[in-house]
Amino acid sequence: MSYKFYTQNKTPQTRSIPGRETEMIQGRSGGWMFKTDIWTVLRRCLLLGTAQSTYYAGKHELTSEFIDVVRSAIEQNSAQVAQEILYASDGRSINNSAPILALVLLSMGETPEAKRAFTEIFPQVVRTGSHFYEWMSYTKSMRGFGKVVREAGKAWLSRDDVKGLTYQLLKYQQRQGFSHRDALRLFHVKPPTENHDRLFQWVTQGWDNLPKQIDSDVLAQIWWYEWLKRNPNQTHRAIQQGRLTHEMVAPVGNMDQKAWQLLFEEMPIGAMLRNLGSLTQLGVLNADHKKNLERVASVLNNAEHLRKGRIHPIDVLKALKTYKSGGQLGRSQKTWTPVSRVNHILEQALELSFNVLSATEQVFLHAIDVSGSMSYYSVDSIGLTCCEIATVMALATAKAEKYSKIRGFATEFRDLKITSRDSFGEAIAKATDQNFGGTDASVAYEWAIKQRFKADLFCFWTDCESWAGRQHPSQALALYRRKVNPNAKAIYISLAPYNISLVDPQDPLSWDIAGFDPGTPRLIQMLATGEVR
Repeated sequence: MSYKFYTQNKTPQTRSIPGRETEMIQGRSGGWMFKTDIWTVLRRCLLLGTAQSTYYAGKHELTSEFIDVVRSAIEQNSAQVAQEILYASDGRSINNSAPILALVLLSMGETPEAKRAFTEIFPQVVRTGSHFYEWMSYTKSMRGFGKVVREAGKAWLSRDDVKGLTYQLLKYQQRQGFSHRDALRLFHVKPPTENHDRLFQWVTQGWDNLPKQIDSDVLAQIWWYEWLKRNPNQTHRAIQQGRLTHEMVAPVGNMDQKAWQLLFEEMPIGAMLRNLGSLTQLGVLNADHKKNLERVASVLNNAEHLRKGRIHPIDVLKALKTYKSGGQLGRSQKTWTPVSRVNHILEQALELSFNVLSATEQVFLHAIDVSGSMSYYSVDSIGLTCCEIATVMALATAKAEKYSKIRGFATEFRDLKITSRDSFGEAIAKATDQNFGGTDASVAYEWAIKQRFKADLFCFWTDCESWAGRQHPSQALALYRRKVNPNAKAIYISLAPYNISLVDPQDPLSWDIAGFDPGTPRLIQMLATGEVR
């Protein structure tokens, strides 16, 4: 009789590691993983969001857990919570909804420090009229409009930049069951300047009589909007001279092809991404309009434009998937024949939307979770799955490096036949074709041991629900270090907002990173070189 089975440092993932029980927690899949600290979970929730159900948990359960985490974190350190909200809100979260919800919870903190932190970061998180309405909606539902909230709302509506405020009030006139008239009355805003006064009069009373001429540059867009309401057949002139946006023109003007062409010539990057299909359907974008295609390329294939526009890689991936579908996906009622040049531009924009460094000379082994749960979790309304996003992020990282291999894991380590030369669309197709099965992250290490593959860094792109293996990933990594490379590092990029981790907290060469952050590939490179520890 031998007890080698117990002493060989292999434990099925359906059991906790002997001696480490207090550090581990059972995931929803039944596997045992390490617990994460509250700040890791907070960042995951802020970056990933909890408004979509995953394979193992519904959106109500996830959001309730998110709210509990935010409240606990506020009790521990409200200033740090504020910094995490800012971090996520600055173009890193897949959208601004989770940071806005956390901002509301911060305003509900009981300490003066929490109230002060809320007030300080409010204008940096609530940047647009759309954000403002969403914040009002969550606030009404969760806490009501007390003093700290009224002061924040009043300050937002009384900002010194009246021209910028005018743009927001005109572009977003109502959302989430609120109008700006409601906001002005709710927050009892007193106009600090004459221009504020005239703007607020327009919001609350409208303009029955249009002034004969524009006597304030600050209110010029409102004048042209009101003029267009009275002269809808003069849409082209209003767009050209009033510099009106699509949101301002569409409800009151005549939207023909020329109107769209004029809007396109001044269209900001976010609006361009959202309207590529409509522009193609109307003929503004086609293979023969080289000048228009060059403008799309000059806007979307510019890393600085993407950064300043806070364009998240998922925004670009969503645009690429929607555009390629010809209108079969997304909320558009239109259909179009995709222009191949636009597809190519979007592929390049997707690569540029990630922050990467030059090649590090390190050897990377990317392990994409292709188990069944990764196909279930839709991150966004058009059905972007975790597997698709994991594939895109892994490929973006691999494209920046000389030495990278990409494979997939479920209950075996599969050759997805993805290379760094693939387009993102090609890589997604290859990964989703094998998106099935149970989950065992340890198979990546087992394969690398068998192949004597000397990786400097293992990158796992996963929802962390590993349960099917004969040993824990941390045990397999320790074995790999003994047999192949004692200095191997491991990074687990978590793509679901759970409170579990595959990282052994006692391992200084393993890290847990929240996914969906455009800076993730760059951070991976810095961890690989030791620039960040």
